[in-house]
Amino acid sequence: MKDPYQILGVERTASEKAIQAAYRKLAKQHHPDVNPDKPEAEARFKEISAAYALLSNTEKRGRFDRGEIDADGAERPPPRQYYRDFGEEAGGGKYRPETGFDEDDLESLLRQAFRQRGHGGFAARGQDAHYTLAVDFLDAAKGAQRRLTLPDGGTLDVAIPAGLKDGQTLRLAGKGMPGIGGGPPGDAFVEVTVTPHRFFRREGNDIIVELPVSIAEARLGAKVHVPTIGGTVAVTIPPGSNSGTRLRLKGRGIGGGHQFVELLIVLPPGDEPELAAFLENWKPRHPFNPRATLEEA
Repeated sequence: MKDPYQILGVERTASEKAIQAAYRKLAKQHHPDVNPDKPEAEARFKEISAAYALLSNTEKRGRFDRGEIDADGAERPPPRQYYRDFGEEAGGGKYRPETGFDEDDLESLLRQAFRQRGHGGFAARGQDAHYTLAVDFLDAAKGAQRRLTLPDGGTLDVAIPAGLKDGQTLRLAGKGMPGIGGGPPGDAFVEVTVTPHRFFRREGNDIIVELPVSIAEARLGAKVHVPTIGGTVAVTIPPGSNSGTRLRLKGRGIGGGHQFVELLIVLPPGDEPELAAFLENWKPRHPFNPRATLEEA
């Protein structure tokens, strides 16, 4: 994998907040749901997710910056340094072994000692793992089960609770790195990015949808069908409604919230000579200035 800083387009000195903001922007731009039938977008999204998984983990980011691991999280072997490189004889001369015991023998003994120590009851908890997951707006609103593909090719099943918000982190106990010497595994932390919907938007636990209506529907009233996160429902538009009028659908939001339908009057496409002729000769019974509030400012 390329340098994760370059993938996210941030400096090596970037803050955690800047890295998170860069990830969210790129994840929403290259998410497979936004780019159907574009395998290059899916590949780019996986690359972005892997880069963020590394840089969002403080420990892994530090190890990468120090050159201890590579961009894929694999260990980099440290330069070999031996006891004789540091020891000195009396008088300041570098120590040289006088027997047949060399540095390779020492390393072999050390490895054996650590293995024996592990079998002797030494145990440690595994490291926590940090991942990112993009979730569809409706899945986050209603709840769902999603499978996360890990950088090493493994998978992790994630339960998305209903009402999950953009940027929330889910903790999966015991799903992190395996323990050492029989110790317990670490936990997995999954940060969720909610993909924006094309017409729903969220305000707290309320859902807002803008509903286009015709002049006739707004002036005379009508019964129309409106989408909600739970399916389509029939809504009555009161006569004399205006653009910006809000209709409340009680309990149709998230977790006891509501859905609000904002009306938007839309003119018909193309020429409407009868409508134009009517408006040219129409004299309102109650004249008004629709920009009066702007002129008062």
